[in-house]
Amino acid sequence: MLYLTRSDVESAGITMSEIVAALDHMFHEKGKGNAEMPPKPGIHPKEDAFIHAMPGYLPGIGAAGVKWVSGYPDNRSKGLPYISGLIILNDPDTGIPMAVMDATWVTAMRTGAATAVAAKYLARPESRTAGIIACGVQGRTNLEALACLFDITHVRAFDTNHESAFRFAHEVQQAFHIEVQVVDTPRQAVHDLDLVVTSGPIFKHPNPIIEPGWLAPGAFACPIDFDSYWLGDALREADKLATDDRGQLEYYRSVGYFQTTPIPYADLGEIATGTRARRESEAERIICINLGLALEDMATARLVYDRALERGIGMELPL
Repeated sequence: MLYLTRSDVESAGITMSEIVAALDHMFHEKGKGNAEMPPKPGIHPKEDAFIHAMPGYLPGIGAAGVKWVSGYPDNRSKGLPYISGLIILNDPDTGIPMAVMDATWVTAMRTGAATAVAAKYLARPESRTAGIIACGVQGRTNLEALACLFDITHVRAFDTNHESAFRFAHEVQQAFHIEVQVVDTPRQAVHDLDLVVTSGPIFKHPNPIIEPGWLAPGAFACPIDFDSYWLGDALREADKLATDDRGQLEYYRSVGYFQTTPIPYADLGEIATGTRARRESEAERIICINLGLALEDMATARLVYDRALERGIGMELPL
């Protein structure tokens, strides 16, 4: 079995563009029914914390396995990551575990890539401005992924921790040469922008702050923090409300989340394959709630595994 630390995973050298392409292919496969992914079960040892098991299988690329991932909002005050976990890849022919790898980098990158895939089909191609609410790891990787597909020239960033927002601005400007303006209110990071991402902690009983009228006509928004930032009326204002997986959203609704969220008209598999409509006019407000899918992890982890084998990265361990 190949064991890959976080450093090993990162040193494999998989680019964001490669992950975006892999996830675009994955959503096409999912939309055609060529994938297996049950809703993720989980446990909740602390309020607003979770530990989820995320199994998935993509026959086309031989990716089968599970991610065991946790999200603990209080970890930030302890100097620990909000998201952490492990991915196990199994040989689809025998079921034998063939790799175990750190999930932190994979989770961050695939989440941003999934936002970019949604935007590819649902945002205006000429989108140039973006708003980021919550300027942690996910805020950065979501912007990195969007910049793979859009010529982003200006970003407005908001975080309740201004130090985090300014650090984000500095890192983005250095890495991607995009102008970033740190703003004082969430509204400034939504109003009159082409692309909007909210990436804060997930709360079962949120106190959302994004109101109707903030999202501009023609804009695209991707909440990756469930409905923690969006009032139900703001979500209902969308001309199209999509998600990455309808079954998973309904599962979460059944256990108490998304109580004021409208029913999505489609998921990204249906949108990618063209069985449900993509953007149909310049003026449509479109929101896609991305929950994070095990299939995204499997597609990305398989890329990492194959590259690690090519480059001799990682440690072979006996079972």
